[in-house]
Amino acid sequence: MAATSTTTSFTKSHPNVELENEESENLSHECRELLLYLPKEKGWDFPYFYLYQDIWYPPTRIQAIISFQKHFQAKDNDIIIASLPKSGTTWLKALIFAIVNRNRFSPSQHNHPLLISNAHDLVPFFEFNHYGNNQQIPDISDLPEPRIFGTHIPFHSLPDSITKSKCKIIYICRNPFDHFVSFWLFINKVIPPSLPKLSREEALERYSRGANEFGPFWTHMLSYWRESKVMPNNVLFLKYEDLKGDINFYLKIVAEFLGFPFNSEEESNGVIESIIELCSFEKMKELEANKKGEFMQKYENKNFFRKGEVGDWVNHFSPGMQEKLSKVIEDKLGGSGLSF
Repeated sequence: MAATSTTTSFTKSHPNVELENEESENLSHECRELLLYLPKEKGWDFPYFYLYQDIWYPPTRIQAIISFQKHFQAKDNDIIIASLPKSGTTWLKALIFAIVNRNRFSPSQHNHPLLISNAHDLVPFFEFNHYGNNQQIPDISDLPEPRIFGTHIPFHSLPDSITKSKCKIIYICRNPFDHFVSFWLFINKVIPPSLPKLSREEALERYSRGANEFGPFWTHMLSYWRESKVMPNNVLFLKYEDLKGDINFYLKIVAEFLGFPFNSEEESNGVIESIIELCSFEKMKELEANKKGEFMQKYENKNFFRKGEVGDWVNHFSPGMQEKLSKVIEDKLGGSGLSF
């Protein structure tokens, strides 16, 4: 993959000399051994990232992914919401939770779970929540069905129990220009005081090489894009810009894909509009549950809501930066059929 050329490739005879103390803490012996031989890059909000299965991660994430790959058993009615960070994940989680659970929780009821809880609490991530708890293997067999999960892991790293099942995977991606801006600003908000904040230029240089958590963006996007063409009944590929442009139309597509289509009575009674209103960016941003509290005791909920606009990148890019990222997009996505 292109990402491997951005750093030294390590072999069994030339391992990393040692791990940072903060990297090795709470890691299994298996994970520590693996990290010694993985390509390594300076991180954004972690001291170092490591290249595992063609994607860059901090050590704790790799351990969680290994556990997830080994132990997760999918059910055919599971729903997986996949994305790169800062691509509309919070919004899509809220929309899908509201669609799937609309018979349990009317989208117009005053105490709907989405009004009192952050979407990431209602739809936890595999690698952050379920399998990110210091080597403990979770028991998630009794979760209410259909189970809804989130992940930032690319398709090729999902376990066979998912990819060979009938479960539904919905992937949302965002124009790399807007995605970069949102991701860069988010990381600079949550970065530990011990690490320097990244300038736009330095962040873009790393992003353009794919050297950021869950990057390269092209590897990640293409993993789901290609599978959506091979398995359209199992993988639905959405663009954030399309969803923003015609939410009513795409909400129907999502509901149909998941096996929870809206009937004519629901449409005439305004159920779709109620879900759109319930999950609107403006409404979620002003909720107490999203103004306060933290995700994983690390990320403040309020930082998941900035602008949510399409095209805001023009306020942050110089002509040179625009040319640089445009070339990367053309080089990496050209000929794939995926365009923005």
